[in-house]
Parts: sequence; C-alpha cells; structure tokens
Amino acid sequence: MRAKPHPAAPASPVARLHPRNRHQGRYDFPALVASSPELAAFVSRNAHGDESIDFADPVAVKALNRALLKQVYGIGNWDIPPGYLCPPIPGRADYLHCLADLLATDNGGEIPRGPAVRALDIGVGANCVYPLIGHAEYGWRFVGTDVDRRALTCAQAIIDANPGLAQAITLRRQPADDAMFEHVVQAGERFGLTLCNPPFHASEADASAGSRRKWQNLGKAARGGRAPTLNFGGQQAELWYPGGEEAFVGRMIAESAHIPGHCLWFSSLISRSASLPAVYRALRQAGVYDSRTITMAQGQKQSRLVAWTYLDPAQRAAWWRRG
Repeated sequence: MRAKPHPAAPASPVARLHPRNRHQGRYDFPALVASSPELAAFVSRNAHGDESIDFADPVAVKALNRALLKQVYGIGNWDIPPGYLCPPIPGRADYLHCLADLLATDNGGEIPRGPAVRALDIGVGANCVYPLIGHAEYGWRFVGTDVDRRALTCAQAIIDANPGLAQAITLRRQPADDAMFEHVVQAGERFGLTLCNPPFHASEADASAGSRRKWQNLGKAARGGRAPTLNFGGQQAELWYPGGEEAFVGRMIAESAHIPGHCLWFSSLISRSASLPAVYRALRQAGVYDSRTITMAQGQKQSRLVAWTYLDPAQRAAWWRRG
C-alpha cells in the first residue's frame, strides 16, 4: 500500500543554516583573502563598518565563491565564464547536508559516506558546485548533466584542474531540452539520490524583472538607462523554463515514474512556496510511495527541497545492503 505524499513541513520562524554547514555567521574575510588574495580588491567596509563585498557586482561575487571553495573545500582552481550562474555557496551546501540527513533515515541513522553513494545532479551548470561540495564533504561520487555544451566544457575544466576529481565526478550532456532523466540515466544504474536547482522563472522577462527587484533590494539603481546586471548570473537554461519551476519539477516527477527503482530519493529545490501545491499534485499523479518537504535557509530568504521515493521502507533499508 502506497503512502500519501508527506505534507509540507511547517516553516520555522527564523531560517538557519544546517548545523553541519561550514558557513555559519559572517564571512571571515581576512581568512578568505589569505586563501585567495585576489578577493582583497573587492573587500571594503560597508555602512555598518563591517568588511563585505558589493553583492551587486558579479565579478566580486565570483571572487568570493572562488575564495570560499578554496578555503573551505580545497578546490584550488575554479572559474566560470561571464554570464553563467554563480550560486550562493552556503545555500548549496545546505541542500547537500539535508540530503545527507535524508539518506541517513534509511541507513540506521548513519549518513552513508564514500564512493558507494552516487548522486545525479540535473543541471550541473558551468559552476559544478553541488558535485564539488558533495564530494568534499561526504566523499560521494557524482554524475552531472546539462543541455549546455559550454557549461559542461567549463565544468570539466574545473574537474581536470583539481587532482582527484576526475575519479569522483562524471559529466554527461542531455541532448533533449525537455528531458530530465531520459538519455542520461543508463540501464542498470542506481543512484542514492538526485538533486536539482530548477529554473526559477517562466520567461526571460520574468528573469529580468527578478534582477531589477534584486537590485532594488540591494539599494542599487541602473545607471545610464542600462538594465541591472544579474549579480549571480545565469543562462537561459539556468534561469527560466516555460511554466517556471512548477512545470520543470512536474516534468521531472513524471519522468522519475519511469525509472522508480533507479534511485533511492529523487529531489529538487523549490524556491516559491506557491509552487508546492502543483508539485504535490504531480507527486500524487506519479504514484510516489513517500515524499518529504524540508525547509532551508537560502541567503536572506527561506527555501525548501522536496524529495520523493517509489520504494517502501523495507526496500529503502535494503538499498545500502545491496551495495
């Protein structure tokens, strides 16, 4: 007998980072600059007298990410082309820590670590951030997929430039714009989890409007009539999809029903709480056995991930025994 999808967990009054997240509190800029001296050019005192960077400047944000990945996770060579998504590192780490806890629920409370855990990153992007952090924190192996050839070329360059990553991270191109698992999941493959940061917006116009709102929230104004720059960047496939995240995740859920035994837990970030009802309907239509909604901190806003499985508790408990 199948269980009903788990309802949304109540939102906590204050969103906090996961206890294992290494990015608690303010950024330690002296330590970051010591690890990555190029960051020093972007660090200054803000209105409160604290050291910070201009988070509306995409070059400064990229320099901060490079320093964080080097100092915290030992990634010595990381770069992305201009205009590609440069994600906030603390929020991305939170997603992985929450997934680790989820895997532990089917493993006697112990987080499974090491190369026996394989994860599938749908939309790995040029930044390759989830595989980099997930391997550094837990020793997991990753398969990262993307429709963008240039993004995959850049991600592969990061892998090749850091010793040991080539054995842990494999990249595959998704040849179909509307496919998620089809074409990239091979016969007989098993993944402990899948993860995804889906396109948030429904169109390029929505993405541009979101950028303007972000600039307003940062106290910035467009100069010379120019549109504000996306401080975290992003290409079309990274930022928008017809129907937005509801349609993207709905398609992902529908496809997952065709490979129910290939994965222990499927998952995706969900940026808008308003998207959850449509996601829950898709889960019911797909006939999942169970699902979980986990709230997280993503910068200054609250986000959540939704995870689902087609396996019953006995099947999940036996997953790791199979190896």
